[in-house]
Amino acid sequence: MIDFETAVSEVLRQTYALETRTIRLADSCGYVLAENVIAREPIPLFDSTSVDGYAVHSDDIISAVSSSSVNLAVQSTVQAGDSRVLHLKRNHAIKIFTGAPMPLDADAVVMKEFVSEENGKVSFHEPAHPGENVRKRGAEFSEGAVVFSAGTLITPPVIGMLSVLGYLSVDVYRKPKVAIVITGNELRAPGSRLKRGKIRDANSLTLVNVLRMLAIVPVFVVPVRDAKKAVLSVMKKALKKADVIISTGGVSVGEYDFVRDVMAELHVQTIFWRVSLKPGKPNYFGTKGRKLIFGLPGNPVAALVSFELLVRPALLKLQGLKVENQISFRARLTRDLRKKAGRMEFVRALFTKNSGSELLVAPTAGQDSHMMSGLAKANCLILFPKDAEFLPKGTIVEIRILPWQQW
Repeated sequence: MIDFETAVSEVLRQTYALETRTIRLADSCGYVLAENVIAREPIPLFDSTSVDGYAVHSDDIISAVSSSSVNLAVQSTVQAGDSRVLHLKRNHAIKIFTGAPMPLDADAVVMKEFVSEENGKVSFHEPAHPGENVRKRGAEFSEGAVVFSAGTLITPPVIGMLSVLGYLSVDVYRKPKVAIVITGNELRAPGSRLKRGKIRDANSLTLVNVLRMLAIVPVFVVPVRDAKKAVLSVMKKALKKADVIISTGGVSVGEYDFVRDVMAELHVQTIFWRVSLKPGKPNYFGTKGRKLIFGLPGNPVAALVSFELLVRPALLKLQGLKVENQISFRARLTRDLRKKAGRMEFVRALFTKNSGSELLVAPTAGQDSHMMSGLAKANCLILFPKDAEFLPKGTIVEIRILPWQQW
């Protein structure tokens, strides 16, 4: 049995980013950039106004004060999208609307709220500073600037920026092909009427949907009975189709736990089996070439917590993301916690804020590995250190945010 931290390190050491491909920008959300994105032209491309108002030579209204306004003739009007090249005459102003290109020679725009216009003349009651309310060409990015580095996750605002830059396609890391294998004679489909000794399968839909949150669609999801030939047949197919295999159940020491034996027959190299972790001690990890095989516990809570702690980091790295520590905070325990020393424990919990904005955290009800309600109601995990046995109420603890929760 190995420490949790060592298990994570071993998983990442065996994980390599997948090959790259070019895809349409419209289809790129959730992928990771494989190359730097360069500004191929200045952004913005031209000087423009950031407000509705009047473009002026700032020194034409330098003497304007509330008691003695300066009056200028309105030379013309320019709207957003206007491609005309206008030269602003001295002692004139051009009426201009947000986003419109600046007239040549104009160096400031005075907001319309601060002027008055009548009979083709506009009165200015205060001076303007050069550059006031002007968006300068290249102010955001100069031509050739690196806008996004390789390894950037493509999100909706990233797509928006890429659109501004004029990109229609991008180079990204391929998404991993993931196969899910669910073992267990006792399992029946969700919605089934149950007979004695049977339970409904929670792992299939749970894992499918946590993968969807990573923009990954599994290549197949297969339930398999606890029979060595059946498990061997399914795993052979999974190894042909997938970069990553995630199985649940069948990795402990029972007579009907065949996953490890099958992996040995398929020449999968075992990296570790059993982790000093609760929930999730019977975790298996192996490799075949660059294919990754995870054997998670069968209990739904242990399976999902193990996925978050061990599998998710590998999936992120496969897609070209830098794997950093999960989002964590410090919070004050509102209840005593006890456990036996020897294993790192991740306690399902709910954090809140008090009136002073201090984070408070308490374990949810239902901490056993088969009790899905405790995890379904949790928004974080409390890290209960391996060698600790007692954390009294009021202790400041580390918590990890669960990625599927809103908080």
